[in-house]
Amino acid sequence: MHASGERYVGLMSGTSLDGIDAVLVEFDNPPRLLAAATYALPAALRSQLLALCQSGPDEIERLGRADRELGLELAQAVRRLLQSAGIATHEVRAIGSHGQTIRHRPRLASQPEDFPFTLQIGDPTSIAHHTGITTVADFRRRDIAAGGQGAPLVPAFHRAVFGGAEHRVIVNIGGISNITALPAAGLVTGFDTGPGNTLLDGWIQRQRGMAFDADGAWAAGGRLIPALLDALLDDPFFAAAPPKSTGRELFNLPWLERHLHHAAGAAPEDIQATLAELTARAIADAIHTLPFSAQAVFVCGGGACNQDLMRRLQAHLQPCPLTSTAALGIAPEWVEAVAFAWLARQTLYGRPGNEPTVTGAEKYCTLGAIYPA
Repeated sequence: MHASGERYVGLMSGTSLDGIDAVLVEFDNPPRLLAAATYALPAALRSQLLALCQSGPDEIERLGRADRELGLELAQAVRRLLQSAGIATHEVRAIGSHGQTIRHRPRLASQPEDFPFTLQIGDPTSIAHHTGITTVADFRRRDIAAGGQGAPLVPAFHRAVFGGAEHRVIVNIGGISNITALPAAGLVTGFDTGPGNTLLDGWIQRQRGMAFDADGAWAAGGRLIPALLDALLDDPFFAAAPPKSTGRELFNLPWLERHLHHAAGAAPEDIQATLAELTARAIADAIHTLPFSAQAVFVCGGGACNQDLMRRLQAHLQPCPLTSTAALGIAPEWVEAVAFAWLARQTLYGRPGNEPTVTGAEKYCTLGAIYPA
């Protein structure tokens, strides 16, 4: 049995690397969000983490330092969150920390003999020590060990909290986008659909020195480049059957640059518009492959705040209604962090946190490792 009223902290630092999302959740039915905040990463640490997403020199030294530094930043985020909420550490049962993914190499159908792996850093021993709160981390590798992709993991949480009497789809648009299919009856399915904000953020940062395209305003002022969109959508990832997951290892600016000859002479904002259309089209195409017709689609993640992206996605999903997960009780920017608080709770109770129909794992698994206070 799960005890009700227990409080957990969830920590999420996603593919976009735009900060640490920290939430304090009380698990009643439904869960209640008591406090939430985003804390910026130090610029130097963010640069180190971005560099570790690609192979380079002196990786072990750089990884070790970044792991420890990020762990201390995560611990500091917890202390600041609890202080602002007026909550003592002894009132929190555990912390669920996703950590920062710096490499994700899932099993590919084209390379079944490879050794798949995934690596998230953000030293959980430092979090547990400097907060005095039991910490659960390293959630993805157990699913990989069981033959799964290790991602996406949020569908189990979506099923528990967002399932209903209608055919629903939950769309998470972070750096990478993924969907969770929640039929009114039957098994949950889901998979990564491709880039979310990662290419949009990278392109506007290179061209205009901005961290992200606020409201999608820059993309909205550009024009679609059909030849470029077709070339991008021709990547084998989009046609691959699930289970499938991806990350910065595939969808990055060098990947985009290999296709830019299809956009010769185009304005930078036209490329941004095309990248926005790529994200929306890949999500919509994935939803249209599902074995049911969605009756409602709910969006979470930072992409839910991108008005241009939402308009594009709605155009592809007509007449299905599109809204954010706020309609289901959790604001879109906090869903993933709440999910990792929930996953920590599942782990402490010895309950599964993965969905084999999503990740391709051979069985349900209790995920993560526990680091006592």
